[in-house]
Amino acid sequence: MKNILDRNQNKAEEVRSLLRRRNVMMVNIISSPGAGKTTLLERTCEALSARMGIGVIEGDVTTDRDAQRLKKYNIPIVAINTEGGCHLDSHSIYRALENFDLDSIRLLFVENVGNLICPSQFDLGEAFKLAVVSTAEGDDKPAKYPMLFSGARAVILNKTDILPYTNFSMDAFLSDMNVINPRIKIFMTSAVHGEGIREWLEWLGQQLEAYNAG
Repeated sequence: MKNILDRNQNKAEEVRSLLRRRNVMMVNIISSPGAGKTTLLERTCEALSARMGIGVIEGDVTTDRDAQRLKKYNIPIVAINTEGGCHLDSHSIYRALENFDLDSIRLLFVENVGNLICPSQFDLGEAFKLAVVSTAEGDDKPAKYPMLFSGARAVILNKTDILPYTNFSMDAFLSDMNVINPRIKIFMTSAVHGEGIREWLEWLGQQLEAYNAG
């Protein structure tokens, strides 16, 4: 396992260096299946695709259904099927980058395979990891899967519109997050209804400005 992670890390640094030279900020989005990653990307592309170059790498075990959902935004998309693999790695990302015109892209999203464990261990060369979790999953996910939440720069708590119909404890969730990563930025959203998306987009724009400034 150490050898695998070492090889992945070496290639991740190549990816990071390449994107830094081309001034492309890559965001690695990680969540459980069904937390709302693709819907969040739809909202983000809807707001930003006319203003800047956006690309997406879609990771999934099989099918390109998530990629098909994003085609309407007329952005470059590369789908990676892992054929049973539980995560993307830096080698697959490096090969996927060959299919993009990086000079025309400023923001590149990776929608990782739906999984809170394996994707958290593998650096893809991203600028930062974004954790997405939904109220339907329960409030204990940060405590049960701390590697993701301790390493992410931001977390999106999605599906807040159904909060009254769950046993999700906001106090417990925020308390665990404060212990695991007190500096993390937390957004409360309903990607389906658009709640909280403006705040997410504003913060994302600030991250992009800081990245462009070096």
